[in-house]
Amino acid sequence: MEYIFTKSVFDNLKNTFDVEFNQLGRDYTSDEVAGKIKGYAALITGWGSPSLTASVFESADCLKIIAHSAGSVKHLLQDDVVKHFVKPRSICVCNAPMAIAYNVAEATLGLLIMTSHRLLDLAMHIREKASWKDPDVPRDVLTINGSTIGIVGASTVGREVMRLLKPFDAKILVYDPYLAESEAMTLGVEKTSLEDLFRRADFVSVHAPMTEETYHMIGERHLKLLRDGAVFVNTSRGKVIDQEALRRECETGRILAALDVTDPEPLPPDSPLRGLRNVIITPHITGTGAYGAKKIGEMTLRALVDYFGGKKVENQVNFGRYSILA
Repeated sequence: MEYIFTKSVFDNLKNTFDVEFNQLGRDYTSDEVAGKIKGYAALITGWGSPSLTASVFESADCLKIIAHSAGSVKHLLQDDVVKHFVKPRSICVCNAPMAIAYNVAEATLGLLIMTSHRLLDLAMHIREKASWKDPDVPRDVLTINGSTIGIVGASTVGREVMRLLKPFDAKILVYDPYLAESEAMTLGVEKTSLEDLFRRADFVSVHAPMTEETYHMIGERHLKLLRDGAVFVNTSRGKVIDQEALRRECETGRILAALDVTDPEPLPPDSPLRGLRNVIITPHITGTGAYGAKKIGEMTLRALVDYFGGKKVENQVNFGRYSILA
């Protein structure tokens, strides 16, 4: 709780509502939630919360709102419970994707810069070698300024990355079949095909959700379109990329890659990707960070206050787009 709620927000939550907290020292099971939910108007969930099964909703005689103090709700609410319980009962479901997007986008920008400037190579050379400069790192490294940046997915995170890139002298290409041309113009980006994006971009950053439609959306033909020295960053989901195709392309040494997500995750100890100098791998941590975490707590409290105050809940899940959400 301390990770997402400041003391003031937590105290406000307790003072505003009659809240029962989990005191078990572990996450509830689905059956335990079903056994406790009767009579409650709201349910606060988060990372580690179990799937909300049909038995949970059969017992939830007073449930009006589910406030998910994390990102995706897909693991909580399977399609059948959405169809048979959530939508018919008009239960409000909200989450905090924007809060997490702040952290992911900031880390993405860091990975774009760190990878292109070869900062890890330079730092490790100083740590491990007696010499000062790494002779294998050229002076004319790729920079965001003056480059073309390809964003795959105009998601909440993707849009925040676009915002952070605005001060740079860079052209931004976006691939997202659900992004309208008029909206692309408003965002100040150029909408294009996936193939054209990979062909033209100096940097590619992936922010697409993992759905049936996006599974292995990026494959060998796309990766081969990348120019020599291009930077490829994935902070979305590993399964959006054909991992074997990515491995083969990285093994050529032709491109630089930074991967916060992989398939599988974690990577096996013998994965060739772990040993490649042109690949940076982090353990799915770009969503972590104090700023975004505390925003989750603020958004969760605000959603409950707004809902029970008869106001619009800003971060309510749109079930009309549920199939394409992360």
